[in-house]
Amino acid sequence: MTTMVKPHLFIPGPTNIPDAVRMAMNLPMEDMRSPEFPKFTLPIFEDLKKVFKQKDGRVFIFPSSGTGAWESAITNTLAVGDKVLMSRFGQFSLLWVDMAERLGLKVELCDEEWGTGVPLEKYADILAKDKNHEIKAVFATHNETATGVSSDIAGVRKALDAAKHPALLFVDGVSSVGSLDMRMGEWGVDACVSGSQKGFMLPTGLGILAVSQKALDANKSLNGRMNRCFFSWEDMIKTNDLGYFPYTPATQLIRGLRASIDLIFAEGLDNVIARHTRLASGVRAAVDAWGLKLCAKEPKWHSDTVSAIVVPEGIDANNVLKTAYYRYNTSLGTGLNKVAGKVFRIGHLGALDEGMIGGVLFNVEMALKDCGVPIKFGSGTGAAAEYFSKTATKPALSKAA
Repeated sequence: MTTMVKPHLFIPGPTNIPDAVRMAMNLPMEDMRSPEFPKFTLPIFEDLKKVFKQKDGRVFIFPSSGTGAWESAITNTLAVGDKVLMSRFGQFSLLWVDMAERLGLKVELCDEEWGTGVPLEKYADILAKDKNHEIKAVFATHNETATGVSSDIAGVRKALDAAKHPALLFVDGVSSVGSLDMRMGEWGVDACVSGSQKGFMLPTGLGILAVSQKALDANKSLNGRMNRCFFSWEDMIKTNDLGYFPYTPATQLIRGLRASIDLIFAEGLDNVIARHTRLASGVRAAVDAWGLKLCAKEPKWHSDTVSAIVVPEGIDANNVLKTAYYRYNTSLGTGLNKVAGKVFRIGHLGALDEGMIGGVLFNVEMALKDCGVPIKFGSGTGAAAEYFSKTATKPALSKAA
């Protein structure tokens, strides 16, 4: 692996950081309690609400990963012993269930096949039968990064509404917000968790949590029934309303967040979402041309931020990963837990375009061939190029051209 060229990073997070975001973070330390600081922070809170497409509520920014935001959502709205509905179908939905149980919640669990997503029919049936409304919250992982599966959050809301169920709706949007369609207000999402290192195109270090007014009301009625300190909303609200934080914030990361939001708004959030769909479709065209399969069992589960690709029988996906890394300077996502050694993952979210996707597909073809997968060079890259060419928006040629 050459040291002269930066590695090609195609894991599903941390993602590539645009130069504008990197430069925004390259500044001297600043006074996070200066009288000027609120002029910088208060607009960020409001602009983040636009990214989540909220109708009400507020956004919290914690110096943590998305896992910290998960914990904050639970401990500020629920009590030990509360019953919640969850589904497990990949490493990250698995970890969310584990956290809920460790925090003392009673989990009604739908254990699903890896490669599928949130089971809407099961959710609808369970909620309809819960006449006493014992379930206090419904959890849904919007994008399961381990298996490349995206789930229907609007469908979860329909199940809640059909049952006339008052439970809170919690969504793991760590690898979806800023990349996939997320409509908190329209879908009645009460807590949506994200992190800085995915669609926001930043280093790891910010846990971003958007909550509805309903969730804020639930927090007020808790009266401290679940212990919390660092991730307490009460402390954040008091200081955030003034443009400050209850502890030292990650100022440089928040400066980068400002630049990231500006890039998203400049492109247009709906255009960002459409770009991710298009790039993901190009990757899927390549996978089909290689004669390989995705871990996602059906097209309805296909993720537009990461593709988990199943290697043929007798091939170790870890060898594909190592070959890509050491021979072709390319980092791909590893298989996790049940799919370890069976899949490799191409992350296609954040600051990406067709040329970058073409580059990773080119290197993946070589790594697969080196590891004994009988693919034809140019098959996947050609299929992706054909798709991108057919779906390209053609700008008008200038007179000079």
